[in-house]
Amino acid sequence: MRKWNESYGSELHDPLVHLVNQFGIEERLDQAINVNLSVNEANQWIPVPGPVIVGAGPSGLAVAACLKEKGIPSLILERSHCIASLWQLKTYDRLHLHIPKHFCQLPLMPFPKSFPTYPSRAQFVSYLEAYARWFNIKPVFNSTVVSAEFDQRSELWRVHTVGSDGSPTTYVSRWLVGATGVNAEESVPGLGGMDEFKGPVIHTSSYKCGEIFRGQRVLVIGCGNSGMEVCLDLCNHNARPSMVVREGVHVLPREILGWSTFGLSSWLLKFLPVRVVDRVLLCISRLMLGDTELHGLKQPKQGPLELKFLSGKTPVLDVGTLARIKSGDIQIFPTVKRLTAHGAEFADGRLESFDAIILATGYRSNLHTWLKFMILRLHSQGGRELSKGWKSERGLYGAGFSMQGLMGASVDAQKIADDIARCWDRGFSVL
Repeated sequence: MRKWNESYGSELHDPLVHLVNQFGIEERLDQAINVNLSVNEANQWIPVPGPVIVGAGPSGLAVAACLKEKGIPSLILERSHCIASLWQLKTYDRLHLHIPKHFCQLPLMPFPKSFPTYPSRAQFVSYLEAYARWFNIKPVFNSTVVSAEFDQRSELWRVHTVGSDGSPTTYVSRWLVGATGVNAEESVPGLGGMDEFKGPVIHTSSYKCGEIFRGQRVLVIGCGNSGMEVCLDLCNHNARPSMVVREGVHVLPREILGWSTFGLSSWLLKFLPVRVVDRVLLCISRLMLGDTELHGLKQPKQGPLELKFLSGKTPVLDVGTLARIKSGDIQIFPTVKRLTAHGAEFADGRLESFDAIILATGYRSNLHTWLKFMILRLHSQGGRELSKGWKSERGLYGAGFSMQGLMGASVDAQKIADDIARCWDRGFSVL
């Protein structure tokens, strides 16, 4: 029997503590709770025996699969109606993986051998759907997490959600995994004159194909992999694209002498320092692609790998865009000073007319909008913020924030599952 203490009286009226007492915080549940059958009553408290995972993208699926392999149940909350909503709903038709498939596969299940080296968007989505089916992962869809906080007394997480019908629900768990990644929300710059421009202004998340821009002058703002590929797609559909290069950019060939540039870089890093590998890559790229600065693509001071490690900015892996820049099919402009009714004024004083503007300005994390947790020091990441590592304190984890793409998400998932399993095996489950 539980002994009386000073705080017990106030705990009697706390529904969270009631759940803890009802299920026993020191006793492992033998069976998971079927949440899909329980989400009926508004604002009810739902205990989750394993971790709550926020996000059903590749990172969230990978964490759930790694946990399931260890016999640990989990629950994924997803605001959209499908898994991998970024890939299914917010990517353009011509998109392919930029690095070979074996670097992008999730834990415990490789890509089909029949898939090409660089799978298409549709192939990658089909792989993720097969992955979810194989591991019997069934997220709670249309469930938006509005806040998550750690309860000090019970040492449990409260995760508050709102369904598509507006009904609130609270989930309670010992562990919380943020798997919304660094690409959760569109990053839209505040351009002066945006309200004045008469044509359409869209983010690449809404861009599908260049056919609707045939014959038009289109300004693409942003020179990352998305901006480069959108410009190439516009050229292939007889549009007239121009690209804004606001900062320096490294352009590397996708393959070097039959090796993927990414694979070659990974191999060289086993033997050489980052800066030496950068010099090797830049020398080879100059021989293969020429001096990109002659075409308005100024290179950053840091090398491509050093810049990636420091800021997360990925070098462009060229799939044909550079040739169209050299031929003049794609014009390069500096930073936009302001938009006008029919075009844009640039930092160098030039005024140009455009029919449409596409913002290839990337994405950002939304972790700070719903995670109400002040202690974000990481045990294994030198005290960096959760948004750059995989583990924080009090059962809080992050998957897909390491700035290493799909490969980093897979590594995160395995580390998280291993770490949770150590607690689980000691008989300390959630409720």
